[in-house]
Amino acid sequence: MTPSRATSWRPPHYLLPSPWMRYALLMGALLYLILALSTLEINWLRAYEGLDRGWRFLQGFLRPDFTSRGADIYQGLSESLTMSITSTLAGILLSIPFGIGAASNISPKPLYLFCRSFIALSRSIQEVIVAIFLVALFGFGTLAGFLTLTFATIGFLAKLLAEEIEGVQKSQIEAIDSTGASWWQRLHYAITPQIMPRFIGLSFYRFDINFRESAVIGIVGAGGIGATLNTAIERYEYDSAGAILILIILIVMLCEYASGYLRKAVS
Repeated sequence: MTPSRATSWRPPHYLLPSPWMRYALLMGALLYLILALSTLEINWLRAYEGLDRGWRFLQGFLRPDFTSRGADIYQGLSESLTMSITSTLAGILLSIPFGIGAASNISPKPLYLFCRSFIALSRSIQEVIVAIFLVALFGFGTLAGFLTLTFATIGFLAKLLAEEIEGVQKSQIEAIDSTGASWWQRLHYAITPQIMPRFIGLSFYRFDINFRESAVIGIVGAGGIGATLNTAIERYEYDSAGAILILIILIVMLCEYASGYLRKAVS
């Protein structure tokens, strides 16, 4: 007697088990995309005319000029690096207590709600909006940029730090608690070793973001390389703008390699 051939089996779809519902959802998404694109007022003539300017900008990027505006580039780059380093360090120091307070597994409820509310406020406001407000409050310059990036860094790192603390292995915490350790000893011996490599990587990643954001908030008067880049583009000095972009890319890549090296060193 020949064994019966096994019937083919497929696991159910993880989101929508019915194929008709999946097709309906796909068609609805395509219809929404078509309707959304139809509402865009695209000036195709202006876009075509902009191809020439885009090509000239690309040519300037391929032939960067580091000397014509060398003094301005150096000053703007120094301001951006100063803002990025100081705001990242200040943000790291301030994000640690907020991140610990926002972890539900080690913090009391009132402290948890306060820290989570502050983190939500910091993450809900875009950096450019904060920079415009601080420029109006403190005037043009790097102080507004430093405060803007510090405020954003706290919300970014504190949220991710809190999630890392909430996701640590409970076995290590239980082992430390069984010895009669205090709350600080639990934090230092059971939690910190688990989250430190990730936190270092996130800190360097935030430095990347701060340096790139310094080029954006500089356009609204918060100092940094952004003002120099904006001036170069407005004057159609695309070779100088290309030089600025190349320097930004090199610094971000250097920080990325440093981050990977330090993560391996502490892991």
